[in-house]
Amino acid sequence: MADTIIGYVKRYGDYTFMEKPMNDVDSLALCQFCYLKFDGMVPFVTENRKSVSLQEIASHKDFENLFSDERYEKDNRALFEAMINSRRYRRMKLNCYINIVETEWETQFSAVTFLLEDGSIYIAYRGTDETIVGWKEDFNMAFESPVPGQAYAVKYLNMVTGRLNNRFYVGGHSKGGNLAVYAAMNCPSQVQERILKIYSMDGPGFRREVLEKCRYEAVEDKIVKILPHSSMVGMLFETTPVYKVVESKTFGLLQHNPYTWLIEGDDFLYVKGLYESRRLFDEAMNEWVMSLNDTQRKMFVDTLYQVVSASKAENLIDLTADWKKSMNGMVSALKEVDDETKRAVKQIIRTLFEISLEHMKPSLLKQKREKKGK
Repeated sequence: MADTIIGYVKRYGDYTFMEKPMNDVDSLALCQFCYLKFDGMVPFVTENRKSVSLQEIASHKDFENLFSDERYEKDNRALFEAMINSRRYRRMKLNCYINIVETEWETQFSAVTFLLEDGSIYIAYRGTDETIVGWKEDFNMAFESPVPGQAYAVKYLNMVTGRLNNRFYVGGHSKGGNLAVYAAMNCPSQVQERILKIYSMDGPGFRREVLEKCRYEAVEDKIVKILPHSSMVGMLFETTPVYKVVESKTFGLLQHNPYTWLIEGDDFLYVKGLYESRRLFDEAMNEWVMSLNDTQRKMFVDTLYQVVSASKAENLIDLTADWKKSMNGMVSALKEVDDETKRAVKQIIRTLFEISLEHMKPSLLKQKREKKGK
């Protein structure tokens, strides 16, 4: 029977990492665990203090703050409970935490390092959190390289590996997966040699010019990219066809949630590939983004952000909590966009529809022929 990461941790929690080495499902569990808000509980990356255990975190006065991200509060609590009650994770230590949100610089960056019982470490980058500025930074990847989060990721990896000499895994979910690959591509060669695996869990890819500028070929054999059956985020800027596809218990964009990915035994429930309709849309989206010049991409992203920011919400929870108020602010902001920008944005969107239609034509023609043959 298929399970999720919480069920996996409960089912295989009796095995230590010495008895059953790190696998892809463990990686996803740690990438999701990285979303917990460890502020004040795990030593900051510059503090050079001793690592802390899950038991120490559980007894901390600010323990409840761990679950302040309301999107995954219930599941995150269940994951923490499963980990602390398992032989596999309860001896795990945490250190080198960092959490930065800089609205002015359009940056959201967070990471933590897990010290595993087998002597290896797992450097985990948090994906896009609930902050609006975090999503803006994701969109900035369309025209800027490196975005501040990517630069922070390289610096963080170098700091941690300079202090800890262990061999290590590096990974993340969503934007965190992109940061993991970017940091691995841009760290010194002697650090790259210590990398065991690089995990991108439904993380965006890179524009070709970024891969050419960085040393992608030095680490590509160590990259493990895993996508859900209907991935959109993980297919953004994806130029390499080397990835695995996992089944999910839900549909559409909701599959981006790691708690929906299905597991059989101690491995993911893999499928042959993405849904055909999803793949065609993803290809069209990437072609559309690449058809725009940097000025057009920046204008589109800035206009979108201007409209969303008019809601006065600082995070996605506030944005959706009072949807009517948020929409009123966004509609008003759209009226304030100058006519030239409006025309340009409309033209950009029109281009997207034209490219999408071209990608869908072969599939539509095939369906038409099949109907005639019946």
